Amino acid sequence: MKFSPAQALFLAAWAVVGGGISAFTTTTTTTTSTPQRTSASLASSPAINEIDNPTDLPDSLVDAAERAANSCSQFAQFAPQQARCRVDFDTTAGDETFPLLKTSTEFMQNLVSFLSYKVVPGLQQEKMNEMQKVAEARVALQRIMQQEQQQTGEAIDPEEKQYHIGVLQSNGRAGGSDPSEYDGPIVRVYFPDEGNAALARRDWKSGNGVDLPSCVRFAACGGVRSIYDDLSKDVLIFFFCPKASESDMVEEILQKTELAHAESNTTQPLLSVFVNPQLVDMGVTGFGMAGRMLRERLLDGLEGTYYLRTLQWGALTRSWPKAYSLWEEDADAEGGYTLMRTLPYQPSNPEVEDIYDAISEGKIQVDEFGNQINRKPPSALDKFGDFVNGMMRL
Repeated sequence: MKFSPAQALFLAAWAVVGGGISAFTTTTTTTTSTPQRTSASLASSPAINEIDNPTDLPDSLVDAAERAANSCSQFAQFAPQQARCRVDFDTTAGDETFPLLKTSTEFMQNLVSFLSYKVVPGLQQEKMNEMQKVAEARVALQRIMQQEQQQTGEAIDPEEKQYHIGVLQSNGRAGGSDPSEYDGPIVRVYFPDEGNAALARRDWKSGNGVDLPSCVRFAACGGVRSIYDDLSKDVLIFFFCPKASESDMVEEILQKTELAHAESNTTQPLLSVFVNPQLVDMGVTGFGMAGRMLRERLLDGLEGTYYLRTLQWGALTRSWPKAYSLWEEDADAEGGYTLMRTLPYQPSNPEVEDIYDAISEGKIQVDEFGNQINRKPPSALDKFGDFVNGMMRL
């Protein structure tokens, strides 16, 4: 079977991903009831046909989180039994007034919710039961309010009224099972420190408008509690904005979780999602041998399942397995943006600006799908120049 250049690049990148996973994890245990998923299953999947398609921009922050969850879930279906991926979300457009963790918190809340319902077995049915409770509580409250207004003399149970109010306030969880008694698969969210983890335990609740299932747990990369947690039931873990100072702890937690998952001999896959990882820093790891080894051990093995970054003049986005797409603001276009380029790889910041300048000046012409028109093959001198530029950027 003959692949296009973009497909060949994708398959080569996936081979690196599979190598990064096997090089870092311990020996896994498989069962005869569930076939072991490998990179070959991904290469033969229908998703391979989408890598040349452009990625549309989301309509809202919630829509972006749902798209990211869909991409991670689709990736997990064809990835190995223990898969790793990354999600990058930055809508600051270069404004560093607030830290990235704060500006992406709402996106993270929705991503955890959407992806938990997709990955953890039984949560969809639990959600339907909660929605049914909400509908029943709304009908019951309307009946009680009509009785109060009509003053029919029929006795009204105040405890029943308060119960239905609690059901509505908690999105159907009041009067149900205690979350602390939950004994199913676990979704764990790791924060850079205990302070942010404690704030999440306090604020990430249905009463504050956050719809998280009862299986979600919060922890810190450098926290004492993380050492004693039972990780054998974890099927979905998030590392939210991990910093370079926590890189050693992140690797230790990831290795312990994958080992516990392998020893549990479960058929449920394990998916690890890094959201806005900042694990390489000049002041901590440096960009020399230490930083390079960290990238080889961890970062290079992460498949980019979703990417959204706003620019001063547009945005760059990608939903796995589609292509990276560069969009320019255009008030006359439908949706307010015009597709500029589609790329099979993530372009660097200088390359994004170079593409924008070249298209604006007419040096590059593209079709409606963002593919370059009448592109000349690079000469030997062009290839040498690209090599020199690449070496200077290291």
